[in-house]
Amino acid sequence: MDKIDIIAKLRDEAIVAVIRAENKEQGLKVSDAIRQGGIKFLELTMTVPGALDIIKELSERYKGEDVVIGAGTVLDPETARLAILAGAAYVVSPNFSPEMIQLCNRYRVPVMPGVMTATEVVKAMELGVDVIKVFPGGAFGPSIIKDFKGPLPHGNFMPSGGVSLENAAQWIKNGAFAIGTGSSLTAGAKTGDYESVTKTAAEFVAIVRKAKGNK
Repeated sequence: MDKIDIIAKLRDEAIVAVIRAENKEQGLKVSDAIRQGGIKFLELTMTVPGALDIIKELSERYKGEDVVIGAGTVLDPETARLAILAGAAYVVSPNFSPEMIQLCNRYRVPVMPGVMTATEVVKAMELGVDVIKVFPGGAFGPSIIKDFKGPLPHGNFMPSGGVSLENAAQWIKNGAFAIGTGSSLTAGAKTGDYESVTKTAAEFVAIVRKAKGNK
């Protein structure tokens, strides 16, 4: 899938599932449970043991299907390149690394670096970033999207961290391009309750669709 197509699809879906797990087996189960709930963007974080193997396996498993596998918690260009080679279709980072952005642009892979200030937002856009991750979202709350889009209405923002079922709609209504959600989505996996993960994923999808319709 081309970079432009991935960004367009993310705009339509507007949800990225941030997946953390204790091991490869749990990572695969969580990913499948989330997919069954209807979320199509799966972000495997580099903090998961065997993350690159999981990305490779999921990329092959869902090849030709309506699922987009990405890498998260990518801190540097070296890790970004390894993730891309493993099959990651997009790269997400908690930090702002110009070198990593440049590498992803070199290979036409969407990159979503983390920012906290307007200065970082502008720098990200100057480097060609299409979707900017606002992190940690919980430190600001949904109002930060309106605050950013006041002086920077052309920015596409994706909050991550602190996004829950309770505030997902508000993030979207405040102008978020998409939302990233992790712990509030995957909590059930800690006790092996993958059905609750699927149920929560479906609830996120319904909330976001409704919010986008009433935006």
